[in-house]
Amino acid sequence: MTNIVKNQSEFTKNVLTLMTGTVVAQAIPIAISPILTRIYTPEDFGLFALFFAILSIFSVVMSLRYENAIMLPKKDVAAINIFALAFLINIAISLILFIAVLIFNENITNMLGNKRISLWLYFIPISLFFVGVFNILNLFNNRKKNYKDIAKALWIKSLIMAIIQVGIGFIKQGATGLISGQIISQLFANFKLSKNIYRDKKLTTSIKKTKMLILAKKYRDFPKFSLPSALANVLSGHLANILISSFFSIATLGFYSLVQRVLAIPTALIGSSIGQVYYEEGIKEKNKTGKSSVVFMATLKKLLIIGIPSFILLFFTVKTLFILVFGEEWKVAGEYAELVLPMFFFQFIVTSLSSTYDIFQKLKIELIWQLVLLTGIVLIVIISHFMSIDFKILLISLSAYISIMQLISLYIMKQISHKGK
Repeated sequence: MTNIVKNQSEFTKNVLTLMTGTVVAQAIPIAISPILTRIYTPEDFGLFALFFAILSIFSVVMSLRYENAIMLPKKDVAAINIFALAFLINIAISLILFIAVLIFNENITNMLGNKRISLWLYFIPISLFFVGVFNILNLFNNRKKNYKDIAKALWIKSLIMAIIQVGIGFIKQGATGLISGQIISQLFANFKLSKNIYRDKKLTTSIKKTKMLILAKKYRDFPKFSLPSALANVLSGHLANILISSFFSIATLGFYSLVQRVLAIPTALIGSSIGQVYYEEGIKEKNKTGKSSVVFMATLKKLLIIGIPSFILLFFTVKTLFILVFGEEWKVAGEYAELVLPMFFFQFIVTSLSSTYDIFQKLKIELIWQLVLLTGIVLIVIISHFMSIDFKILLISLSAYISIMQLISLYIMKQISHKGK
């Protein structure tokens, strides 16, 4: 009984540490959002959303998902070799993508149907490298329970992004400030998290080519199953944005991207912190008992207690808030937000627990679910386009479908955590 209380206390402490940094990190973009919506147009936000969608889609392949295996070994020597393996893969893929952009820039631009994205395509491989490094560093620091440093890195990234986006926005028209802030801020966050790696000389000297190859083989299920699953997951969220920009307009995507930015706040503020600690605690419980049912149910309860009142309040105020905070020009975004609130509520709950699949390496199950989710989303968007269905009806359809799929995933993860190995 004493151990359970102690573990719950440590869990809460770690969540609060991460949440504090995340709250500060998210408070900054929230605070500057009313400024950004007045110095950037919906078209600028749409271009940024298109850039971010491409970035997000390719970010999951940067280390072939080996970074998620960093948490699993019992010994740090194995973990640092997985870290090195993921880092080298990240470099190789970044170079391949840069060469691809150099050769096929015009083709990609024509396919996306937006000439303004052409210049920014050259910056995607660079930004992807920074994102890939951040993911690797973040998970290694999570393993070492460097939650304070993770929290600091998050708010440093957010502060730098805000300064650049606002500063450039006042002196230069277009989406330059929005995209530049995204790229440069990632570099500062990486610098903060990397300190804990190169300070431990004894650990870094244990990196060996033979060990990396052995571990690459041992955890080959991550690139084999987790990679396509993660790719399907990110495509589910961001391929729709690319299709929206092509089928509707870049301005429509701009309005919807602001909705995504705002409604993702609960997940970014709270859900990600809870999920990050759940991953570490879930592995500990699994190593002791073969299951993670106790921490799974405790985490689910916390998420429901926080999520239900928050999203109910949002439902009754979101349209008014969008007008008051972002200006009358963004009224349409408020109308969109009301339609997709259920979807974001279920994503808040389920995304925070999604590492259950990784903890028990049930990657095939996750892959099947992700592929079904992706197929449904793409079909809904394409059918809506060819039937000339109003964008609001499309949002209602997406919200309903994704909500149902998230509930199915929650049930599957509950069964996995309770049955264990």
